[in-house]
Amino acid sequence: MQLRPPSVPLITVDPYFSVWSPADRLTDTVTVHWTGHPNTIVGTAEIDGVAYRFMGKLNRNDDTPTLEQTSRDCDALSTTYTFEGAGVCLKATFLTPLLMDDYDLLTRPVSYLRVEAFSTDGVRREVKVKIAVSEEICLNNRGDDEVEVTEYRAGEIPAIKMGSKKQDVLHCSGDDIRIDWGYFHLAVEPGVTGCETLSVPFVPRHRRDTQPEGFKEEMTFVFAESKIPTGTGSGALFLFAYDDIKSIDYFGDQLTSWWNKDGKTIETAICEAFEDITEGDLAAKCKAFSDRLFLDATRAGGEKYAEICELSYRQSIAAHKLAVDKDGEILWISKECFSNGCAATVDMSYPSIPLYLMYNPELVRGMMRPIYKYSRTDKWIFDFAPHDCGQFPLVRGQVYGENALQFQMPVEECGNMLVMAAAVAIADKETKFAEDNLDLLEAWVKYLEAHGDDPENQLCTDDFAGHLAHNCNLSLKAVMGIAGLGVIYKMLGRDADYEAMTEKARKMAKGWAERAANGDGSYRLAFDRPGTWSMKYNIVWDKLMGTGIMDKGVTATEFASYKHHINAYGMPLDNRETYTKSDWLVWTATLAERRDDFEEYVAPLWMNYNATGSRVPMTDWYRTVSAQQVGFQHRTVVGGHFIKLLEYSGKMKGWK
Repeated sequence: MQLRPPSVPLITVDPYFSVWSPADRLTDTVTVHWTGHPNTIVGTAEIDGVAYRFMGKLNRNDDTPTLEQTSRDCDALSTTYTFEGAGVCLKATFLTPLLMDDYDLLTRPVSYLRVEAFSTDGVRREVKVKIAVSEEICLNNRGDDEVEVTEYRAGEIPAIKMGSKKQDVLHCSGDDIRIDWGYFHLAVEPGVTGCETLSVPFVPRHRRDTQPEGFKEEMTFVFAESKIPTGTGSGALFLFAYDDIKSIDYFGDQLTSWWNKDGKTIETAICEAFEDITEGDLAAKCKAFSDRLFLDATRAGGEKYAEICELSYRQSIAAHKLAVDKDGEILWISKECFSNGCAATVDMSYPSIPLYLMYNPELVRGMMRPIYKYSRTDKWIFDFAPHDCGQFPLVRGQVYGENALQFQMPVEECGNMLVMAAAVAIADKETKFAEDNLDLLEAWVKYLEAHGDDPENQLCTDDFAGHLAHNCNLSLKAVMGIAGLGVIYKMLGRDADYEAMTEKARKMAKGWAERAANGDGSYRLAFDRPGTWSMKYNIVWDKLMGTGIMDKGVTATEFASYKHHINAYGMPLDNRETYTKSDWLVWTATLAERRDDFEEYVAPLWMNYNATGSRVPMTDWYRTVSAQQVGFQHRTVVGGHFIKLLEYSGKMKGWK
């Protein structure tokens, strides 16, 4: 049985250009943005003069007859549906070519839909496919502004663009918002009907007198049509594109993404996208990558683990925007989705790095550059690492807690940055980046040496049930942060400093094991709370990097104790609540020495995603007894699911 996605990815480019189907069948619901707000796209196929819906709904009362969905398949880069009815089999494939070894493809804001038609009864038919996209895709809320629409040709390609009239670029930030600047483009393969505009009656969810001021009774759609003769092996090709004009405000500089850093127009990008898919080997490259990912992940952790990785890949990438600063350096800016919209958040980057260490370590450096830059400004007054650098897409300095000391996460973020610095240096054997920022890394280690052994009452990333002093897992983060600097020293040829730093980490780990022990082989949630328990996921880097900091017997008995705490949908974070975090669950599972133990530990996570009634892009925070979302969705941290594959790859070895 293949994993049933909680929500099915259709268009996954970045935090703004995002379309999902939150249902088992593509025709069951209106398509939505990752936030759950409508991003209405409707697909119909006219067969023998009768229109049938195969994608989305115009609204909840849309009673257009539908084709029967017969299959759905998701891999790392594409989603494919098949439908049958009226003597025709229709195949619809959505593809966003997020290949991390090609920045042009990774950042080009173009996503594909290919629709193919085949006769099921031997009768040759002509099928007309129409794709209609609503104004919601370029407005934050309907009624905020009006749209303007222009038909044009990108070379020989019929296209139409739609955008708000105001065009106030990068004017706002936040979490539960959609883009309302730039232009959406819909294009279709030449030689077909082409593109047009239409307005349709909009059926509101509530009575009209409850609608906001400015609400329109009609909604503007752009649409494209294509004719497909059945039995010819041909299909209709549609392109969805979004030109956001400027992508990120980076400390006052309005930056573009990589794809248009040299002034390339969206029309040129659309032409290149058509050529890549029709004349090049892009589809084959994407399939080869997806197949290899699934095979490698299966070898690392089993088929269920591989299916989790497939679904995580697009989501993690699409919670970022890749921009280029004025020095030409890569910036991989995350959005803290469904939380507070923070940008370049350290404790979002840290859990997500396994995916990027696996496929492109430079993107990890792109996560860290804003933090290093901000830490060197006069606005950052502390001797520890900041939590974030702004609120997406405005990267202007930390917004979390308004820089008040009591809302900082000093041990958390120092440890995160140090582990990230060591891991990315190991992943591609590149040390200059760490060397250039060694002053900050050394300052943050001093903070951990002073405060990390037995952390005082300060925030950490897992304080959902309230923060607490003497947090054992947080202390392990300090241990691995100190060990991380030792790794960097070794790679820089500073053997004496490596030995000294590693000995500090070992001494701290030895003391940790003595003070955290429950006496039965398990270890506590907090040093002063005997009989408690928690996931000790931070120590996983000792295993991955082979630093030899923690006694292996400690890790083995701790992992063995977890089997007593696993519920139907996974192990809780700690003894205080029944909820868990999916990223930390997979990190904890990676402590297992045997693959079958890993598979047994991860299987309930697969069951959660397969059974949950929370039809949202993968949540990382859910209840282990009910498979219900607690909070969070579409977050980049699901990149952390790749940690077992990262271990299997061996990329974290060979630095000594």
